[in-house]
Amino acid sequence: MSDDYQVYRKYLNRVRCWAHLIRKAKGLKESLNKDSQLFGEQTLKLMNMLMTAIREARHHPPNSLLTEIYQTQLMAYRQLCEQMKASTHTKTHALATEMLNDWEAIFRVLESPHLPLTNNEAERALRHWVILRRISYGTRTEEGSCVFAILISVIETCRKRQQSPWIYLAAVIHNQRVGVAVPKLPIVKGSE
Repeated sequence: MSDDYQVYRKYLNRVRCWAHLIRKAKGLKESLNKDSQLFGEQTLKLMNMLMTAIREARHHPPNSLLTEIYQTQLMAYRQLCEQMKASTHTKTHALATEMLNDWEAIFRVLESPHLPLTNNEAERALRHWVILRRISYGTRTEEGSCVFAILISVIETCRKRQQSPWIYLAAVIHNQRVGVAVPKLPIVKGSE
């Protein structure tokens, strides 16, 4: 799951956060430029319709892929993006280009409705770590940043797996001191 940062495009199985796209479309809808307003409205209309279909498909899977069911609407929207790509309005051009460049990543969720539509969960998980980094002024070294990133990953993985990160980290430190192999990350409770 990513935003529009171009470096992520090298990842083939990536999905795009729809919240970022919706925010940009809402901005266009409020633009003073009539063509931009229309493009923003059309983008929001399509995305809202598809979000409803995705949520419905999670509970009652359709007989066909959503990409097939909404093929006509997707083709019409793609043509609109091609037109808006030539817009002189900077943000209209930018959104149309972004939609076309990331088409597969944006609409991959139509093939797999179980995928998340936004990266809000990941951003919420990182929020307190970002605040900690801000108030502590960071680690000041590359090695410190690496250790901090590893600890964040271990702590959040343990929490997601409903295990105490502190018990796991204590076991890791103990095993390292006595020369025994480091234990694997704990599994989710009840999935043994």
